[in-house]
Amino acid sequence: EEYSEVAGLEAGADDYITKPIKPRVLKSRIRAMLRRQQIQPARDANSVVIHDLEIMRDEYVVRKGEERISLPRKEFELFYFLASRPGKVYSREDLLVRIWDNLHVTDRTVDVHVRKLREKIGPHYIVTIKGVGYKFLPE
Repeated sequence: EEYSEVAGLEAGADDYITKPIKPRVLKSRIRAMLRRQQIQPARDANSVVIHDLEIMRDEYVVRKGEERISLPRKEFELFYFLASRPGKVYSREDLLVRIWDNLHVTDRTVDVHVRKLREKIGPHYIVTIKGVGYKFLPE
């Protein structure tokens, strides 16, 4: 059991929970993790709220403060995917598989979509990790 716990944490897990666990303890751990990642529970399961951003999956809309930003489908899917996993780095190839489902597009497609997202939403949310890929950073 200790080996599994150490392996999970070293592989990138934020926490490791052993069973059985009391529901109140689990709920408290989840809230603590959300605080650490500066993410608030959304009003529903189809949106992500980070500071002044609300990403509404059902509507393909991002709300930044009072501003409502409509995005094309792939831009929205890319932004939602990265924002729902803040701090995790994804390579261009990985994003192509996850967002474009290996359609016949080049890795520059990701770069173009990231550039457009930065223009529309702000340059500081999606960070380039040189030679690796991209990650989402909350403000």
